[in-house]
Amino acid sequence: MDHQLYKPIKINTMEIKRAIISAAMVWAIGVTAYILSFFVEILENPELQANIVLTLALIPGVIFGAKYYYKNGAVTHGFKLGVFMFLVTICFDALITVPLFIIPAGGNHLTFFTDAWFWFIGLEYILVVGIYAAFRIKFLGERAG
Repeated sequence: MDHQLYKPIKINTMEIKRAIISAAMVWAIGVTAYILSFFVEILENPELQANIVLTLALIPGVIFGAKYYYKNGAVTHGFKLGVFMFLVTICFDALITVPLFIIPAGGNHLTFFTDAWFWFIGLEYILVVGIYAAFRIKFLGERAG
């Protein structure tokens, strides 16, 4: 066997630029869903309604972002990718979401990042990426970490 042709799969590698773009797409979908939810009053508590809408919108949004990341054959482990994408989202939230949307509404970085919903949604984010990656391997027969 020619050893130059053999390339082992490295699941510890990550395409950083592609992961950041994927996270940015998911962040944009999430922020849009969150903000738009305030324009349609369904529940008496608009904050609860926004968090529920975000939780629901995040599932297809994260799948879209993960699909984009993996479409060129990336082999990063799904949960590793999910954690990285969520960390990128935290940076976007700290630099953009909180200053532009939360502070004008009377909140601050501390209340935003210590809210239980934030961490519940973060856990959901990571799990959806991990489950999507596992689904790709098991049911679609694609290579991924």
